[in-house]
Amino acid sequence: MKPILLQGHERSITQIKYNREGDLLFSVAKDTVTNVWYSVNGERLGTYNGHTGAVWCVDCDWDTKNVLTGSADNSCRLWDCETGKQLALLNTNSAVRTCGFDFSGNIIMFSTDKQMGYQCFLNFFDLRDPQQIEDNNPYLSVPCSENKITSAVWGPLGEFVIAGHENGEINQFSAKAGEILKKAKEHTRQINDIQTSVDLTMVITASKDNTSKLFDSNSLDHIKTFRTERPVNSAAISPSMDHVVMGGGQEAMEVTTTSTRIGKFEARFFHAAYEEEFGRVKGHFGPINCVAFHPDGKSYSSGGEDGYVRIHYFDSHYFDFELEA
Repeated sequence: MKPILLQGHERSITQIKYNREGDLLFSVAKDTVTNVWYSVNGERLGTYNGHTGAVWCVDCDWDTKNVLTGSADNSCRLWDCETGKQLALLNTNSAVRTCGFDFSGNIIMFSTDKQMGYQCFLNFFDLRDPQQIEDNNPYLSVPCSENKITSAVWGPLGEFVIAGHENGEINQFSAKAGEILKKAKEHTRQINDIQTSVDLTMVITASKDNTSKLFDSNSLDHIKTFRTERPVNSAAISPSMDHVVMGGGQEAMEVTTTSTRIGKFEARFFHAAYEEEFGRVKGHFGPINCVAFHPDGKSYSSGGEDGYVRIHYFDSHYFDFELEA
């Protein structure tokens, strides 16, 4: 593997996201900056400047026209992908933790944190109705009073949102009525990340309980479990192989007391069917906060507490690999 090192942030990376074609990679961090890069060579194309707090989440729509970001400055912002111009500003009462476009790119969802006396809300806006944006009035706002949402993705066909909570629960929220369609409680601690498979039929979770789990998107049936000996911050499903990659490490505040060798800051690869680990990739000088596979499956990226994004291209023999049953 030959990694490309992307240096465009001054603080730890919070999320990375490829667009559908995979030619662009978006990265956000705790330093208020949203960067966009060419994934093929790591060249930085530009930045989306406007946030005044840590940026927690980023998403790009299906045809790479618009970019959505959510931040600790109590705002969710919509950007023109090409020009970097801010198209919409949605103010909230607390930090925006997760955000995403639905399949059509017309509906956006974002969740706010439970803090400063405000409870967690899951908000839905229709971008085809300018009045909603102008009035900052979502067509649907779902309160989550008990356990805040820590990660969320759209399900297939944009009918519901799959959300992970701080108590380890997963819920399906209807995008039309807001009610909870299905629940699953397989994790014992906070879910740090949820990502979908390329065909949206499965989701993978990453949790503080040292496991990552595979679920069916529609039924929320638990399929597989991948176990480690440390908290898992992020996990992704390969679009071309039966593989998953996981990144994690210790809590950020414990890192300074540990050497990088003991800290176990590698990205770890597991076989999706056999649940067995078959490889590790070193690189970061601290916990890995986010991982993402390129849509063609020939490379993956990771963002770390060290403020770097790394793009790793697989050697050709990686694709000859098949674990023996």
